[in-house]
Order: sequence, then structure tokens, then C-alpha cells
Amino acid sequence: MKRVVVIGGGAAGLMAAAIAAREGALVHVIEKMNKVGMKMGITGKGRCNITNAAPMSEFIKHTPGNGKFLHGAYERFTNQDLLDLLHSWGLVTKVERGGRVFPVSDSAIEVRNMFMKVLRQYGAHVHLGERATSIKVENNRVVGVITERDTYYCDAVIIATGGKSYPLTGSTGDGYAMANAVGHSVTPLRPSLVPIEIEEPWVRTVMGLSLRNVEVSVIGKGKVQAKQFGEMMFTHFGVTGPIILSLSHTIGKLDKKHIQPIYLEINLKPALSADVLDKRLQKDFSLYSKKQLVNGMKDILPSHLIPIVISLAGLDERKFINQITKEERLTLVHVLQHMRITFKKMRPIEEAIVTAGGLSLKEFNPKTMESKLVTGLYGAGEVLDIDAFTGGYNLQAAFSTAYVAAMHITHGDAM
Repeated sequence: MKRVVVIGGGAAGLMAAAIAAREGALVHVIEKMNKVGMKMGITGKGRCNITNAAPMSEFIKHTPGNGKFLHGAYERFTNQDLLDLLHSWGLVTKVERGGRVFPVSDSAIEVRNMFMKVLRQYGAHVHLGERATSIKVENNRVVGVITERDTYYCDAVIIATGGKSYPLTGSTGDGYAMANAVGHSVTPLRPSLVPIEIEEPWVRTVMGLSLRNVEVSVIGKGKVQAKQFGEMMFTHFGVTGPIILSLSHTIGKLDKKHIQPIYLEINLKPALSADVLDKRLQKDFSLYSKKQLVNGMKDILPSHLIPIVISLAGLDERKFINQITKEERLTLVHVLQHMRITFKKMRPIEEAIVTAGGLSLKEFNPKTMESKLVTGLYGAGEVLDIDAFTGGYNLQAAFSTAYVAAMHITHGDAM
């Protein structure tokens, strides 16, 4: 019987432990928090965005952080394989907008409870409130894990400690230090899927305002580096929301290279061409011709954003609409589709949903997740240098890498 220690009780750790135990291994899960799956519990706003229903080819495209490394793992354990497995364990799921998959219950707690039930069923031992401190290696082979309380001797160790974001969930970067101590290198860590701080002070005046169906482009080195369509929100420090979080990966890479300035350009009306938008504005101006400009754009913009757009266009909000020139109107059209704000800095890594960077993938076998440096040592999930966009892609990466690691431990190359 193979003896396996899984360090970390998050998404990757739970899957790795469940599969290894199912396949006959004696499994110990070491989790320093008092419950498992805490970070998994904040995905999808607490509803647990398990995976995405998109074709697996789309998963690589939605994983800007070394997605190609996952080809092997995704071939062996797809999103459909994951759902079939979870359904067999009693979880009922649903697909929502954008292909996002959730439990029908909308409860991350149900997912955590399901994993705990499965681990008990397969005879795995879960040690809560116990912190792993080091990995014991002899002759370049794993022999055990040392914790604050005990030493667990084993044939294989899976590091599934997550990244360094959201430390209150237990993701404090412990796995990096333990792997580094046995010879592994860690690529520079930076926040990914993180809100962005903006230079312009006016963003604070619209704090809490959400914009839907807008398009945001990242401008760096004088050209568009990336763009996303969807929802965003202004905050007291800048911007956040699904499309901002997705774009933060590109922004972070530009910032890391010290490329300045970096702009975010918001198209408030991406479904309309400039000509069609101009005609729409003319229609509104005809309707409100005797009103001041600030009172004549209520049908096209949220009220809090109207004075800002007018100001960015260099116009007087008190000017009567019947006095607005064609040139001024076209300037408004341009601002509506090119509202530019200036990147200041990323929010701290502690506020990021995902950590970019991690254990160097050059030192792990993509087909097995086993270390190339230490026999019997495996990595799974966010601790590896992998990061994806929102939408269930990060959890699928965690589940797939964990599955592959557990199956290789229990079945070797015959997996």
C-alpha cells in the first residue's frame, strides 16, 4: 500500500487525497486551518465556481500563465471527467452564463462537505489545525513530512498549498519555502486576478458604480495589449470586476517589465459604431434640446457618470443642448467609446484571487506532476506557476493536476 501525504486541504489537495485514497493508498492530509477548502469557498462569490463547460481547447486559451503546461493534465482529466466524478459523489451541478459551472445549491460549503464525506469513505486521514514545516528527503527521494506535531513517513508527497493570495484562507506561501528547501526554484510571485489602482481622482466619486456590457482595453507601448467585454466596477481606489480581474494578468506583465504609461480604455457603448452612437446622441439631444447638457444624457449613461464624461470631453455641463456644436457632440461620442484611465499600481497580492508565479514548471513533469529533482515529490494546483482567468478555469487546473499526480503515485506510468 502506497503511503501518501498531501500538504494542503484546498481544491487540489482534496482532489489528490480523494483519488489517491480511492486507488488504495494510505493518505494523510495536512491542513493548517481548522477546516478544508476555505479558498475554494470564496470562488464564484461563495457559490464555488467548480469549472467551465467550455471545450477543453478553450481552457488553455483562458490560462495566460503557462497554460500549455496543462495539455497533458487536461487530456487525462477533462471538465466532463470532473463533473462525472462529482456527480458520482452526489453533487448536483448547473451551468450558468459564460459556461460557469456551480453546485445547484449555490453553496461552497456543500462542496467542502462532499469532499470530507468522500475522504472518510475512502479512509483518508485529515489533520486539521496542523502545519507542515518541512519535507524529509533522503538520497533525493521523499521519505516523509514533518509537522508541528509529528513526522509522517511516506512514499510520496503532494504539495497543494496554494499561492500567496487571500492569506486568511490559509494561502500564505508555505509550499514555496518547503519546496525551495529541497532544491526547487520559485519564479517571482505577483498578483493575478486582482483589482487595479487608478491615478485619476474622479474614480472615487463613482465608487460602487457597476458597468455592464462594456469593453475595456489595456494600452501599453502605444497599442492595445488585451481587451475584455463584460462587467466592471469602480471602487475607492480604482477598478475591479470580472473583466478587470482578467485583464490584470496582462497589466501585471507590463508593469513587471516597467512599461509606462499603461492605460485602461473603457468603451461604454461597444455594441454601437461611432456613427450609430452619434445618431443615438442626436436623437437624445433633439428630445432634450432645451435642457442643460448634464440633464440631457440620462438615457445613455448612469447619472453619476454623466458629469465625468462631459468633463473629459472638455465641455460645460451647464451648456444648453441646443447650443452644442457638431464638433462638441463628436467629442462626446469619442469619450463614450474611449474613456481612458491611467494605471497606478496593482492591489497587493493578498487581495488577488490567484497568485501568478510559483514553483518553476521546468522542474516538474507535465504528464505526471512529479518533480524532476526529487523522486516522489509532486506539485498540484496554484502552488505551481500556473494562473488562469476567472470562470472556473483555475479550479479545473487544480483538480486536473491533482488527479494526474494521485493517479501517477498509485499506478505509475501505467496510469
